[in-house]
Parts: sequence; C-alpha cells; structure tokens
Amino acid sequence: MEAGEGRKRIRKQRQVLILFVWLGIAQVGSEPRHYSVPEEMEIGSFVTNLLKDLGLEAEELAARGPRVVSKGKKVRLQFDAQTGDLLLNEKLDREELCGRVEPCILPFQVLLENPLQFFQAELQVKDINDHSPVFLDKEIILKIPESISPGTAFLIEHAQDLDVGSNALKTYTVSPNSYFHLKVQEYPDSIILPQLVLDKALDREQQTEIRLIVTAVDGGSPPKSGTALVRIEVLDINDNAPKFAKLLYEVQILENSPIGSQVAMVSARDLDIGTNGEIDYVFSQASEDIRKTFSINAKSGQLHLIQELDFEFIQNYTVTIQAIDGGGLSGSCMVFVQVMDLNDNRPELTISKLNKKIPENSETTIIAVFSVSDPDFGDNGRTVCSIQNDLPFILKQSVENFYTLITNTALDREQQEEYNITITATDMGSPRLATQHTIRVQVSDVNDNAPAFSQPSYTLLVGENNSPALHIGSVSATDADAGSNAQLTYSLLPGPEPWPPQLPLASLVSINADNGQLFALRSLDFEAVRAFEFFVRAQDRGSPALSGQARVRVQVLDRNDNAPFVLYPLQNASAACSELVPRAAEAGYLVSKVVAVDGDAGQNAWLSFQLLKATEPGLFSVWAHNGEVRTARPLSERDAPKHRLLVLVRDNGEPPLSASVTLHVLLVDGFSQPFLPLPDAAAGAAPDDRLTVYLVVALACVSSLFLFSVLAFVAVRLCRRAGPAAGGGYPYPGLPDGPFPGQLLDASGAGTLSHSYRYEVCLAGGAGTNDFKFLKPVLPTFLAHGEERADEANPTFRNSFEFS
Repeated sequence: MEAGEGRKRIRKQRQVLILFVWLGIAQVGSEPRHYSVPEEMEIGSFVTNLLKDLGLEAEELAARGPRVVSKGKKVRLQFDAQTGDLLLNEKLDREELCGRVEPCILPFQVLLENPLQFFQAELQVKDINDHSPVFLDKEIILKIPESISPGTAFLIEHAQDLDVGSNALKTYTVSPNSYFHLKVQEYPDSIILPQLVLDKALDREQQTEIRLIVTAVDGGSPPKSGTALVRIEVLDINDNAPKFAKLLYEVQILENSPIGSQVAMVSARDLDIGTNGEIDYVFSQASEDIRKTFSINAKSGQLHLIQELDFEFIQNYTVTIQAIDGGGLSGSCMVFVQVMDLNDNRPELTISKLNKKIPENSETTIIAVFSVSDPDFGDNGRTVCSIQNDLPFILKQSVENFYTLITNTALDREQQEEYNITITATDMGSPRLATQHTIRVQVSDVNDNAPAFSQPSYTLLVGENNSPALHIGSVSATDADAGSNAQLTYSLLPGPEPWPPQLPLASLVSINADNGQLFALRSLDFEAVRAFEFFVRAQDRGSPALSGQARVRVQVLDRNDNAPFVLYPLQNASAACSELVPRAAEAGYLVSKVVAVDGDAGQNAWLSFQLLKATEPGLFSVWAHNGEVRTARPLSERDAPKHRLLVLVRDNGEPPLSASVTLHVLLVDGFSQPFLPLPDAAAGAAPDDRLTVYLVVALACVSSLFLFSVLAFVAVRLCRRAGPAAGGGYPYPGLPDGPFPGQLLDASGAGTLSHSYRYEVCLAGGAGTNDFKFLKPVLPTFLAHGEERADEANPTFRNSFEFS
C-alpha cells in the first residue's frame, strides 16, 4: 500500500510540472494587462470586465472555465462568470501589501481550462491619504550643552507617513521661540529630515529647559499632520569656578589647644550643577609642616589640628586651601592661623605728630602719626590698631608698628564741627589686651555755603496813606557757615519789570542791611501804585563772598480815602438845574438819575443812594443801587409845583464816606398826557355838572400857567442871545456851560449808569394849539442844529438838553 501511495504522489507532481510547463510556454511572447484600483475600496468593487479584455462572449467564457490565479494563499480577486466582471474579494490596504514600495503591483493570471489558456495581468493599488504623519516618540528629548555656539544644527527624530507619493510627508514646522528655527534637509528617496538650528547662545543659569512643538504635514488634500513635543534640556558645562566666601580667613589658636580641635572652616560655592558643582577641599602648595600640623575635610572644608602646636617653634601658619569642582576648575583662599602666646602686657601708643584743627573741604590731611609697641613676645607682642567705623578717617600703616591717621573723605563743618577719634591698639594675645587714646579734632569753617532765604518769595501787605519810614515787613536768610562767613548784609535789587517806571525803587522802600527789615520811604497811594516787586540780596562776608536772592512783592491795600463824586447833576453850575415832570406822571415815573463815581476800589467803591430830604416826603423815591429818582405815587393838582430833593451818595467803606446832591423838580401842566382813558370808558361815563365846572376851572388854571411858562422861557431865551459867550451852548439856565458829555462811565466799577439819555422840550405858540413834548429822544445831529432852527422859526421855542 505504501508503494501505491508513492506512485500516486509522483503522478500528481508530474501533472503540476506539466501544467507549469504549459503555463511557461503560454506566457512566452505575451504582455501583462494593467489594471488599477484605489486602496480601501469595499469588497465587490469593480476592477475590469474580462469579456472585453479577452474578446470572448459570455457563454464561451463560462464554458471555458475561467479562473483567477495569484501568488499566496489569499484570493484577493474573484470572477463573476455571469457578467464576466473581475471584482475585489477583499479590502486592499496598500501600506500592508507593499509598504513604501511604489508603485504597488499585484500580479495575477486569468486561467481558461478548456482549452488551456491563461493571460498575464497585474493590479496596481493606488495610494490614498489615509494616514497622518506620526512621530514614534511623542516627546523628543534633546540634551544640548550651554556652550554650543549659534548656528549649530540638531537632527531630531523624523515623522513617518505610511502614504506615498503626493500623500507622503512634505514639510515640518516648529512653534515660535527665540532660540531655534527649523531647517528641513531633503535626501534621496523623498526622505525629509527636520533639523533644529540654534539662533542664540544658551545659558543654563537663565533657562534650564526649552519646550517646542514640531508639526509634520503631509501633501494630501486635505493635508494631515502630526505633532511631537521637543524638550530641550540645557546641559551644564563647567563654566563657573568655585568661589570662596572670603579670600582670607584669619584665625587664632592657643598653643595648648588639644589635637582634633577645629581651627577654621572654609566655604566655597559653585554655580554649576551635577559633578561640575561638586567641590572637594584640598591643601594647595602646603609645606610639610602644614601637612603634619593640620588636616582638612574634603567635603565640609573644616580645618582641624592633628599635631600639638609649639609657639617657640612656629608662631603662625599660612594655609592655602583649594576648592576643586568635578570639571577640574578651582578657586583658592588663604587661612592665616596665628598661634597665640600667653599675654600679660598692654600695648603702648606714642604720638609723634598731631594736628588738632583742620579746614573743611581740604585734601587728604594727616591728623596724627604714632607708633605702637608691646613688650610681649610673638603674638602677644603683635598689635593691631583701629578707629571707629563711622568716622571719615582711616588708619594707614607706614612701617611696622607705625601708623598714620588721615582723612578719608572731605569734611563738612556744617554737618559736624568736631570729632573725637579713639585709637585702639590691641595685641594678639589671649586674652587680648588693648590701649585706647582719644584725639579731639576740630574742623575750621570755609565759605562754602551761600545764604538761603527762609522762603523764595515774600508778599507784604501795606495799607495806602501810610506814614513814611513805616516798617512793612522783614526778610530773613541764614548761612550754614560760621563766623564772618555767616554774617549777612541785605540789599535791594530792582525787579525784572520795575513798576511804576516813574518811581525808582530807592524812592519807595529801604532795607536794614543788618536784619532785613523793610521800610516804606513814602506814603503810598493805592490809586497810583497798587503793587510792585523787587529782589532782596543777602550776601555774606566770606572770601569770596556768596549771596542769595528772594523776590519781594509789596501789595498796597486800598483804604476808603475818596468820597463819592457826583457827575450828574453838577452842583457847581451858576443856576440850579430843574427837572420837569408832568403832573400826569404815574407812580414809578423816571424823574432823573444821580450819577456818581468813587476813586477807591472793591467795597470802598460800592455806592448806595438815599433820599435824605424832600420838600414833600413820600412823593419821590431814590433807588439805592442805581440812583434813579422816580415818583413814589401819582401826582395830583394839590402837589406843590416846585420841589427840592437832597440825595445822599455813600460808599461801603469803613468808615463810609458820602456826598450829597440837590435836585430841583418842577411840576409842569399842559404836557401831552401819555396815559389817556380808553374811549369806551370815556363814552360810558355819565356827565356831571359839578365835575364840568371843576374841569373848566382847572383848564383855565393850566392855560394861565402855560402862558406864564411861555413868557418866562421867551425871556430866558432872549437873555441867552444877549450874552452867548457867557451862556454856553445850552440856553436853559439850569444846565451847566458847554455840552454835557454823552457817555458817563464808572471807572471804579461801582455800577452807575453808563448810557446817555437825550430829551427834547418843545413849546409851539403859533400853530393854534399849545403842545408840550417831554422826554422825547433826539439825535445829536439834531441837537447841534436845534438852535439855528429855533432862530429861523420865531413862533416856536425849543430847548434841548441831555442828562444821564
């Protein structure tokens, strides 16, 4: 049976061999057909139609038994015998099939069994962008020494992208920073490697670590990316040598100190870290005596005694200790060990030269030269000298045991004029013995301080009308110097803008040269000089003399020394001026206005008006603030035709000053009645016989008075023409000579009337009716020619005047 099975196996091998021989014979001279599909297509996706490619009908293809043959055990393609379509039998992953090989070709054969025939074909699996660039390490650590120079490039791990072609990795970017920029290095086979290039030098002592984000981007559409954290550790280099806290340690030890005693402890510091900052302490250039006598702890820096000391053999030791770090850098210090002898004598101080008085601001000056001695031996005979630390003096040792006491800085007498310097001489024994000697040094003054006033400017208040030689104030300056350098003399200097220019400073004030008291030389008038400024100079008597200045402002205060002055009505006219008031005037009728000014200022120029006396009290009133004289009630026939008013003008000073003015008021009948009854009321009034009689009598009286007034005005007019030179421009006897000013201004700001009022009184006698016009304003041009027109028309008499 075993022999039969062997024969069957050999037969099958021959058949397979024959099949492959036929396949090889059939492949000769044929070219493979090429097909392509994108990767990741679903199972059953269409690849091609074999009917078209093989040139067969569907029935013929099915009869010949088509079959797809490919390498390997997996059947990636399947054949649909009904349609002749070649379909995918599995989802193809290009990266799994071919890796980074491009193009990705899968060869296969289409086998027709009856009769035997096959066709060579290949399937190309095209790449799609289905993988993002990936860094194998999400955190990349770079260790860079701080000594690396700028411009050095550091290669970092590159990202991997399983895609190929245009979907493969294209570029890298790095997050913004001030130390590195990214450089991309391209190699054959589309390999791109990122490099970090150092832009500026690193310093571990400033920043020990730098974190960057590196991003890898592929060329797909849309592009995909991957990131990694680059953590750069700045490595320390041995760029700092150990430094001791002190370069010199001075210690003293008794000669009978026991073995093992700690003599000194040194300490050094290294800014580096790790082994570069680890310090070992060793002796440097130590003699055999030092190595036999002392030992040092390499880690703590403690210096110990390992041998008994002998003062008679060696009195002191100088030990040089070196601190060495792990990088080989070192620093050194010296420990001066002084072996102490027993001490029983105090040092003695001998002064050879002494200056007890020195000028301030002098250069380096020798205060004293002295020597120190101690009869003891060795350390007990060695001495050191010192003075207080808070003094501007230092000690300098010239030769052994000889010292010089000199000034260290410039002295200032104004800060301190005397110093007590205590020189302490101390030996090196145990216990230490010391001797003290005190030197008293006085600092003499030099003129190095200018006089300074207590304040930069002064304001002095002086009331006007002062008496001459009045003390108006004082200025004061001080000088920090002493003696004649502090004796001051005061003088006056003109101000930057002397005011008033017609009054020189020497005529206004004087100063006491010794104490700075200021006096007014003349009586000041506020209305002439309200304020003036000047400078006061204080000069010392040093050599050279120094001086300082202060500004002084003298302000003159107003006093109530000017009484009010009445501008209208003038009281010095040859004949009193009468104000004409119609009897028909109602209450509040403006009769006149008293205009006054005051030469003072402020409340001294505030004016108030008061009616002191009147012919008929209660008929007229005066407004207190503007001086207007008005009727207090309506006028009646029973009121007297002439009235005399006495008006008081008073200022608000202390004490108040006043002036009075007399007004003459003439009540006139026959004026045009400005206030007539309404027609309806007149028509509705019932006539009364008795009232008619009264009206007739009143009309007769008024007519008679009117005729008398006309005759009086004609007589006055004729008198004015007879003497024009004496009468002035206005013929009315109650007005002053010459034209009255049209504008009256209150120079003191007292609030008096500043406008002018012009009125015309016109009497006509030949027109058939008598018309009396009152308070009618006229133009100045009309007033100028009024007199000429009055001469041409004899029946008409006109008088024009103005008041304000």
